[in-house]
Amino acid sequence: MIKENQSLLNKINAITDIVILFISMTFAYLIRFYIFSPDTDYIKLTTYIQFSILIIPINLIVFNFFNLYHSFRTTAFIKECSQIIKANTLLTAVLLSSYFVFRLVDISRWVIVNFYFVNITLITLKRFALRKVLSNIRAKGLNLKHVVIIGAGEVANEYLQVIKSNKTFGYSYSGYVANNSDFIGEKLGNYDDLYKVLDKYKPDEVVCALDISDAKYIENVVSDCEKSGTKISIIPFCYKYIPSQPYIDQIGNIPLINLRRIPLDNLGNAFIKRSIDVIASLILIICTSPIMILTAIIIKLTSKGPVIFKQNRVGLNKKLFTMYKFRSMNVNAEENTGWSTNNDPRKTKFGSFIRKFSIDELPQFINVLKGDMSLVGPRPELPHFVENFKNEIPLYMVKHQVKPGITGLAQVNGYRGDTSITKRIEFDIHYIENWNILMDISILFKTVFKGLKNNEQIIKSNTETINDNGVQL
Repeated sequence: MIKENQSLLNKINAITDIVILFISMTFAYLIRFYIFSPDTDYIKLTTYIQFSILIIPINLIVFNFFNLYHSFRTTAFIKECSQIIKANTLLTAVLLSSYFVFRLVDISRWVIVNFYFVNITLITLKRFALRKVLSNIRAKGLNLKHVVIIGAGEVANEYLQVIKSNKTFGYSYSGYVANNSDFIGEKLGNYDDLYKVLDKYKPDEVVCALDISDAKYIENVVSDCEKSGTKISIIPFCYKYIPSQPYIDQIGNIPLINLRRIPLDNLGNAFIKRSIDVIASLILIICTSPIMILTAIIIKLTSKGPVIFKQNRVGLNKKLFTMYKFRSMNVNAEENTGWSTNNDPRKTKFGSFIRKFSIDELPQFINVLKGDMSLVGPRPELPHFVENFKNEIPLYMVKHQVKPGITGLAQVNGYRGDTSITKRIEFDIHYIENWNILMDISILFKTVFKGLKNNEQIIKSNTETINDNGVQL
């Protein structure tokens, strides 16, 4: 049943995409000739509608190429948005190229550019609404994908807990196949009975979740699924060490899984991120220059010492760089080994204010412009703490495989100050492995609306971390 439902959903998506194509072209036409150039002589709307009919096949082929007519049941919405942007970018590039090469239709290039942005917006809104509708339907027990789990160990249990705690994924657990009988749910048979079980229950999917102790059965499991024509997914017993989007290489006929896929290792991605950093940091430096000048004057008038506080931090590839901040404390001996508390006596009165609203961070736009930092990335740490944490926190050093940032995924999710360092690293790793430009934009918006206030709660003296209650962390 699920296959028929997915086929119907794909048809609905395709048909509505075609309808939106005409709507987008109409809006693009109205924007071009009725808003920006209302007095211009222009080609009639019917010409653009006819042009839209010609590009329907191209639209469907491009969207299918980017897997936009496949199941997005468990795919993050931000990834679907990314695919929509890529598909529309390719579609618009094809249209503009055809326009210049063939000149089949005399149309406005600005209408095509407007169409690009309008179509992305409408398709994204439609997909978001469809997701909400399907999530509500699945939460009520409809449009479910029936799965059988192969295995009854830790891996199988982890998978079962995930699908049970995420009802909107729409998975229905039919039972398990294993030689032992001490697992959750109905036992459908032993490993040797799998082919009969598949023939009887006809699940939509089989999930092979064998522990290493049962790995010897995997060949027969795959064989039985292929003979019965049942879709099979395999969870490796070492799944905890594999990222969500692993890079698969191949040597001969042997696949190799790269455990640490980093999108920013791609030169194209790195160029896009760096370009945005340079342009945005220049704009932000100009826009915040009045605040920075006023801050510098007040610091100079209210306390002794330099206006700019310079401090070594660990950056990309574990290289040290000098990070700039407005000085918010009196000059002290612990400035390279100490974190501050809310009532830290080292802070000046004005320093407390600028730290509260992260004004002291503004000079870091210079670090971004220089290339030491990015607008978004894991927060850089003092060498003193890096040495302490690298042996205590799993995967801590992975954060140094990308440029540090002024703000990051951990910060906008509330992990700053005296919050868990382990959770911060989890968010940093997720950001590093799943980076895309939409994620950066989302983090920047969240920073503006809820991430500017700083609530520091911890103090660091030598190698001890103390919270406000005097408890060593």
